[in-house]
Amino acid sequence: MFSKKHRYSGFITPISYGIDLLVINLFALVLPINFQYPFLFHGYITLAWFIISFKNSFYEVHRYTKVTYIVKLLLTQFVFFFLVLYAFIGFFKQPNMSRLGLAEYFLCVFGSVFLLKLLNYVLLMQYRKEVKGNMRNVVVIGKNKKTDQLIEVFHQRREFGYHFMQQFCADDKDFDIRKCFEYILDNNIDEIYCSVAELKNSQLNLFINFADNNLKTLKFIPDNKNIFTKKLTFEYYDYIPILSLRDIPLHQPLNSALKRVFDILFSLFVIVFLLSWLAPIVAMFIRWESKGPIYFRQKRNGIDNKEFYCYKFRSMAPNADADNQMASKNDMRITKVGRFMRKTSIDELPQFYNVLFGNMSVVGPRPHMVKHTNEYAHRVDKYMVRHFVKPGITGLAQVKGYRGEIETDTDIFNRTKFDIFYIENWSIFLDLKIILQTVINAVSGEEKAY
Repeated sequence: MFSKKHRYSGFITPISYGIDLLVINLFALVLPINFQYPFLFHGYITLAWFIISFKNSFYEVHRYTKVTYIVKLLLTQFVFFFLVLYAFIGFFKQPNMSRLGLAEYFLCVFGSVFLLKLLNYVLLMQYRKEVKGNMRNVVVIGKNKKTDQLIEVFHQRREFGYHFMQQFCADDKDFDIRKCFEYILDNNIDEIYCSVAELKNSQLNLFINFADNNLKTLKFIPDNKNIFTKKLTFEYYDYIPILSLRDIPLHQPLNSALKRVFDILFSLFVIVFLLSWLAPIVAMFIRWESKGPIYFRQKRNGIDNKEFYCYKFRSMAPNADADNQMASKNDMRITKVGRFMRKTSIDELPQFYNVLFGNMSVVGPRPHMVKHTNEYAHRVDKYMVRHFVKPGITGLAQVKGYRGEIETDTDIFNRTKFDIFYIENWSIFLDLKIILQTVINAVSGEEKAY
């Protein structure tokens, strides 16, 4: 009753450690690095790998972990490993050590561990999905939209390795916690998922005590109406625990500087290698079809709700409503050249000048016209949170299908939801993923690109 059934998953991390250490030491033996003290070098890289892995949580990968997070772990791990590796030359005074050999060693180790890590991830996923090995039996306590969504995930994402067994509705008249406990024990349930929206504090405490006393994993599904759906930051003021309601990664100086450097480099690349030759061609076609300016500028709201001029290639015939009205499907104002530019997102390219000048970022919440910002600020709850960061040329909402014209309230509600998620969960890897998806969408074409 009080023991957990034996699992082999506990061996995965030690085995992974052993294989990775074997790789980094084997390559050190076979490659011509020309180190003077072999035992010192092997001990150094082994210890360094342990320390970096511990600080980086390199081996803390869960069954629900996304592959983008694993790539992030790998890149972070090897950035520090690279620095530590070359520090060996100066720290232990190794003037004869081959720098080129060390670079070759680093690339071999990086490639091998990268492949092994991803292969391990894929094989475990397939093992759980196809063989149904390493499964976790789970029950859900509560019945609402959130619990139904979670159960759907259990059914659809078989590679996560969760076997959904039973759902108990806490609002039922015949709901009995003791029967839940009996079912959990009789059916070897591993994890219990409780909806805090449907359980009283006294009931939650009973589940906590039961899980602790019977070695069961207990997890909570937050209430969609309270602050626990937020990404909270837990801090101590002396000995007083404090929860911060919203943590914005881009308000940290290092993250902000990293994103700004990326924006500058990316925008310069686009301006120099793409716009330098494409802009004259586009300008020629725009002027050939209709008279008027090449570029169209429009006031939009940026970071801290400050107004700025957003630049685009002109895709419409000059008209009085252009500053206050968004384009709609089959809009008669759009020119033939403009329709092609909108379909391929070429009209958005001049916004890279906005990025270079610092008004925008490559990725972020799309900026809206001043008129629409004032309107949505009163209609949409938490809409103004979007203005905590710089607006972007593309964003998470856009790659999720919420770009272009806002036809219903659902469009702006979902756009705001995705924008807030992006702001609270920003990472450079998320930016890269959004950029890649944007390019794919531009090539394949989007339904709302008009």
